[in-house]
Order: sequence, then C-alpha cells, then structure tokens
Amino acid sequence: MNSMAIELLAPRYAIAWYPWAVQYFFLIAISYATLWLAAPALVFGKEKWLPTARLALLACLTTTLVAPVALLADLHQPLRFWHFYAFSTSSSWMSIGSLILPLYVVGVLVLSWLAWRPALQANRQADGLMGLTARWLSLGNGATPRALLVLVGLGTLVLSTGIMLYTGAELAIVKARPLWNTVWLPPMLVATGFITAAGLTLVLNRVSGMRDMATNTQMLKVLLGACVVAGLVAGSWFLDGINANVGSVAAALESVRESPSWRSTALWGGLTGVALFGAVLYLLTRPAARRPALFAWAWVLGLVAIHMGWMFRWVVLMDVQHVARNSAGFHHYGIPAGSSGLLGIVGTFGLWLAAVLVIDLLIPWRQASQGGSATDLPPDSPAPSDSPAHPDARSAAATTEGAPSHG
Repeated sequence: MNSMAIELLAPRYAIAWYPWAVQYFFLIAISYATLWLAAPALVFGKEKWLPTARLALLACLTTTLVAPVALLADLHQPLRFWHFYAFSTSSSWMSIGSLILPLYVVGVLVLSWLAWRPALQANRQADGLMGLTARWLSLGNGATPRALLVLVGLGTLVLSTGIMLYTGAELAIVKARPLWNTVWLPPMLVATGFITAAGLTLVLNRVSGMRDMATNTQMLKVLLGACVVAGLVAGSWFLDGINANVGSVAAALESVRESPSWRSTALWGGLTGVALFGAVLYLLTRPAARRPALFAWAWVLGLVAIHMGWMFRWVVLMDVQHVARNSAGFHHYGIPAGSSGLLGIVGTFGLWLAAVLVIDLLIPWRQASQGGSATDLPPDSPAPSDSPAHPDARSAAATTEGAPSHG
C-alpha cells in the first residue's frame, strides 16, 4: 500500500500595526482620561480639584498634541491621511474616528487656552520670552467668560466619549482576531486609561514641585476605583470565556491555551493589578497623621500604573498579532531598532517630554483658573518647602497656589 505525505502550507502575513499604534492608543487614552480628571474643577467648578486640574490639563494637552503624530506614523504613508476625508466610509470606525479626532484636538486646545488665559494676562508685563508669549497668546485684557469655558469643556467631554468608543470599537469589530473581537475590550481600554492617567498625574505632582496632598489623595482614589473596574471587566471576560461553548472569548482563550508566554503574561498582569490595588488601598487606609509621609511615595505607584497601562496596550496590539490566524503556533516578533520599532517608541515619549518642557517654560499653567480675569488670580506664593518637618504647611501652600512657574 502506497503512503503519501501531504504538506499543508500557509502564508505568514506581516503584522499590520506597529509600535506606533501602541503609542497612539496609550497617549490618546491618557488624553481623554486626564480631560475627565480636569473636568471637576474647570467645568463643574469644584475648587478642591483645581490643583489636580492644573496637572491633568498639562497632561491632557501634551498627549493630545503628540498622539496624532503617532497615529500618522502608523499609517506607514502619513501623507495619505487625506484619504479618510476624500473617501469616507460611514461603516468604518477608523473613518468615523478621523472626523472625531480633529474636533477633539481643537476642543482641548481651546479649553486649555481658556483655562490659562487669565494667567497669561497676568504675565503680559513679564520679561523675556515668557512675557512675549503671554502678550501674544492672551489676546487682550478682557475677562474670560466662565460660561464659555464650561460650554467648551462640556463639548470636549462629549467628543472624548467618541474617542473612547471609536478606539475600542475599531479593535473589537475585527472578527479575525478572537482576542480583539469581544465587547469586554473597549471598557478595559478605558479603565486602564484612567489607571494610567491617575498615575501620570501623581508623577507630575511630584516632578513639577507642586506636591499637593489633595491631588495625591484624589488620584489614589481614582486609581483604586479604576483598578476595581478593570478587575471586574477582566473577571467578566474570563468567566464569559470558560462558560461559553462558542463565542470570541472562548476562541480567544483556546488560541493561547498552549502558550507559556501568554500564561506568564496573564500572571504578570494579574499580579501587577492586585499589587497596585493593594498598595493604593493600604495608603488610603492609613491614619491621617501618617499619610503625608506615606503619600510622598505615591509617585512610585504612579510609575507602576503607567507601566501597567502601556504594557496592556502592547499585549493587546502587538502580542495578539503574534497568534497565527491561518496556521498553528505563534509568530515571533522582534522589535526593530529603527523608526518602526524602538526608535519610534523612544522618539514618541521624547516628543511628549519636549512638549511638556516647552509649555512649562512659556505657559503659567500652574495658575490655570476657572475663567475670569488676571485680577481674579491670587498673589504668587513662594515655592513649597522640601523639608519633611512641615508636610501639612507644604500641602496647604501647594493646594492654594501651586509652585511658581518658570520665568
């Protein structure tokens, strides 16, 4: 009896999305989440949130400016972005996003200008480049209407929900990737976005010199709530998969069942989330007398939260593409050193840092207000002391005024 060997060959397709996509999803999530963190003070008038809003608005504007750069780079041919407008497709979430994103960017720019305008007016007589920038950007001495700031803020918040929806939906609709094709992915992206945004605000609170105690407390509470939501979403996704005979979640779990790297990734993600939740809960439940000393290390948890948010997007966007769609096993991906790999990742973060430094040099963002005019701003106060002997006094000073800006 003759035996015959039959060879089955399946093509290996190159990955469609490069690390630029990770950078875009990471930065745009920080952008819309920090916008919501700034909203309680700037839009809804809660004075206690004003120091937090100043830091959050700085993070929001800078990430909003840099995120579209990463998105254009991920198109591989950035100049073809106009195709979205010349050949729009109403059924495509990318096409819908191309309409929402420019409006959102303009909304964030206008909201930032309205919040910073009274401080710019107060610096019109300053010497050097900061004074020149203040005279150019303040556009006169008239008061900034509070109603206009609220209206722009509300409109931008609505647009931000569109950003949340389209960034999650453009992944969740891909039926060829079971690990993407689930209703649980969009809320998980939002939850981890708020984890990252709260973490970044904690870090900025430290490195900017503000070191506001109220901001630390508020962001730790946001971190705690976002970790709870992320845990519930992850648990629901897993239970949906093990209890369903069919469906994208069950197929997703089956596709990575035999992969040691995916098991280690799941273990890492779970342990990091639990550790972050436990550490935040520990800080928030300490006696009030011990909180100032303990909260001085809240920025470390902020770094962990940033790491968690970025790595989640790397796993979702890059590692999922390693799972072969038309053959067995997994495709290895090595990060190249060029602009489509490591250089692009470092360059994007470098561009964001440059935007932060330029704004810190030229814009008095520490005096961002809820509208009004330059005369409504409180007088400048000296920078808070770094001495640990007076943490309460330092916190009170930072809460009222914030650290003085450069120039």
